[in-house]
Amino acid sequence: MRFECVTRTHVGCRRKINEDSLLSRPCLWAVADGMGGHEAGEVASSLVVEMLGPVAADSSLESRAAAAHSALQEANRRLLVMAQSAGNARTIGSTVVLVATDERSFSCLWAGDSRAYLARAGVLTQLTRDHSLVQQLVDSGDLNSSAAASHPNANIITRAVGAADELVIDSVEGEVHAGDVFLLASDGLTRLIGDAEILQELGACDLEAAADRLIGTCLDRKAPDNVTFIIVKAHRA
Repeated sequence: MRFECVTRTHVGCRRKINEDSLLSRPCLWAVADGMGGHEAGEVASSLVVEMLGPVAADSSLESRAAAAHSALQEANRRLLVMAQSAGNARTIGSTVVLVATDERSFSCLWAGDSRAYLARAGVLTQLTRDHSLVQQLVDSGDLNSSAAASHPNANIITRAVGAADELVIDSVEGEVHAGDVFLLASDGLTRLIGDAEILQELGACDLEAAADRLIGTCLDRKAPDNVTFIIVKAHRA
């Protein structure tokens, strides 16, 4: 299997600083979103990506997933130290979502509300589940999922790298088929573009053009947040 990859990041229409970071390595991709409203969000997301960078592409998928998990734990430790040394109680944190692959399988790890999707045979599946207040409300039955995006507390996340002494990272694994398309994205994209629109663009033959259209749509909708995403398509070698 070979993988085609397209990346985009944009500051959006309202923010002065892009607090998102991304990583694109052979068979390892990640998006990190510095926590909005917190100190040094851009530093946090950059550190997360920096720690993931050395994960070796030539190791087994299981070993790479374990190495990525360890790298995120180390990033969590460093961000906690950084926050403590700043002399205040503010959090320096970042969400993260990553996908690692080999010839047959993938592993997805995440903390926060940056998402991973898989488009396969005309069906879009969200691989991740948001670590957020509104997701907890949806899960408890106190909020309809259709109202989640417009909820006044939609920006409150319940898990992130650097947010707590113990970082709990969720993961999901699966097979990779030729024609599969993965999307990793910060919430700057997923709050503005629905599943049907995402699926349509992931099915495009020209992924570069599709990525440009996704950015263009976000900007047309006044992109209140930074927008960052990675599209990865699996091709038979």
